Amino acid sequence: MMRKITSEKVFSVCNVIFLLLFAITCIYPFYYMLIYSFSEPGEAYKITILPVGLTLENYKKALAISGIGRAAIVSVLRTVIGTVVTVICCSFFGYLVTKERMVGRKLIYRLLVVTMYVDGGLIPTYMVMNAYGLSNSYWMYILPAALSAYNVMLIKTFTEQLPPALEESAMIDGAGAIRCWRSVVLPLSKPILATIAVFAAVAQWNAWFDAHIYMTDSDKWSLQYVLYRFLKQATYLAKAMEESRFSDPGEIPITPEVVRMTITAIVTLPILFVYPFMQRYFMKGMLLGAVKG
Repeated sequence: MMRKITSEKVFSVCNVIFLLLFAITCIYPFYYMLIYSFSEPGEAYKITILPVGLTLENYKKALAISGIGRAAIVSVLRTVIGTVVTVICCSFFGYLVTKERMVGRKLIYRLLVVTMYVDGGLIPTYMVMNAYGLSNSYWMYILPAALSAYNVMLIKTFTEQLPPALEESAMIDGAGAIRCWRSVVLPLSKPILATIAVFAAVAQWNAWFDAHIYMTDSDKWSLQYVLYRFLKQATYLAKAMEESRFSDPGEIPITPEVVRMTITAIVTLPILFVYPFMQRYFMKGMLLGAVKG
């Protein structure tokens, strides 16, 4: 018995050490990028745990580059509007496919699930988007992401677990399908809606390929796509930052590596602030939306 208890303690200690080392390997690259971006350009290579020559000049220069502010506004707008549209469309559609009186419900739902396994391909998708007039339009960022099969499946499963008596009592009082969804289902679906909102917000904020394919107007480029272009031209960008209005004659020249770290931090940090506000709902929503009781 004592041998069993000792072996369990040894296993627990080893398990904790392994998970701690694994967490460090996941967190340290991001931490290194962050402290690198706050370090003096000429001293950044010396950093280990803390930044060397703490400064905000790298961020001032990066934010002063032409196009960054406009791209940031585009990304913020597409993230906020796209997330709201995705949550509304997916929640309403997920609610509808739970109703047996919906005509063709099973067929529509199965066709939706098929889209998770079969993709139309880049060229047909590009032709369809052009035919709909979405190229070089802000709607390109919103409409294609309005409905997600995976999100609908989570919401459908969650909605089916709600007590039917709540909706039945609302219908007795004269509420229709839309009123039941808005006044009964939505208030009870905060956990799964918060989960969907996190997924949609992260996807919208990180998206860059749609801007690369469909947007030729630089005024409509998202921040992630501008980052992609800047990272490919880091040397040129470092020179541009040196020529910005923040540069002083005696200042240490900025390096392409500092440019990469700084811009990556700029586009990464905002989305990290979404999780603390959604954390209380996130795990509960995933559990209830993925397991049918």
